[in-house]
Amino acid sequence: MSASAQWSDLRARVISAFLMALVGAFAVWQGGLLYVELVSVICGLMVWETARMFQARQAIALGVAAAVVLNVIHFLPGVFVAPLLIAMALVAAGQAEKDKPVLFAVIAWVLFGSFALMHLRTAAGTGWILWLVFIVVASDVAGYFAGRSLGGPKFWPKISPKKTWSGTIAGWLGAALVGVAFIGTLGATGALVFISILVGFAGQMGDIAQSAVKRRQGVKDSSDLIPGHGGVFDRFDAMLGAGVLTILLWALGLLPGAGA
Repeated sequence: MSASAQWSDLRARVISAFLMALVGAFAVWQGGLLYVELVSVICGLMVWETARMFQARQAIALGVAAAVVLNVIHFLPGVFVAPLLIAMALVAAGQAEKDKPVLFAVIAWVLFGSFALMHLRTAAGTGWILWLVFIVVASDVAGYFAGRSLGGPKFWPKISPKKTWSGTIAGWLGAALVGVAFIGTLGATGALVFISILVGFAGQMGDIAQSAVKRRQGVKDSSDLIPGHGGVFDRFDAMLGAGVLTILLWALGLLPGAGA
């Protein structure tokens, strides 16, 4: 691969990432209903993209329904969260002609991951959601540049042929640095560095899981909504993986410095 081809998507990636960062940072800072609405819309788009990949019927309606469900559960007691999200995933799976169990699992992951991102901002505060976002971004950026520059052995070639061990390890280092930077801000202990690496790895596995889904369905990107990145799911798969692990750690009281 020539040097120009190797970095051909960098400009589009940077511009798209910058615009998404502006919108995301403003929503995170504002919190409240604005943040809930943004996460709900992102969730709806990911459900729509997933339904399309699986050639499910009523893909647009499923996306809209997912956004509405995520909105509604924000105002309901926690006991309703799991049943409503599982019910939504079952409805989506019922619209597919084949691979219903796989579609159910992917939609459930999208819904629970989106809920995790929404609930963490409300329950744990701005600092923790920023920590999560910075981990995913740092891991992604470090992995992208290290993987493209250093190359080397593939991490999981059968599922994600572009992922290298050099990029994966660089992602861990990026996550660790974010952990170090946030220790004081979050009033955490040094354990945050190790947890940051785990959360970064969860994000990487989310990326790989989504790659496996795309490979199974024979598509390159979940959609073409975001120049340089593909679809919304392509951009937020790592955030979903990291978010699910983070909300679990928070619920179990395992985030150093955060009260459950």
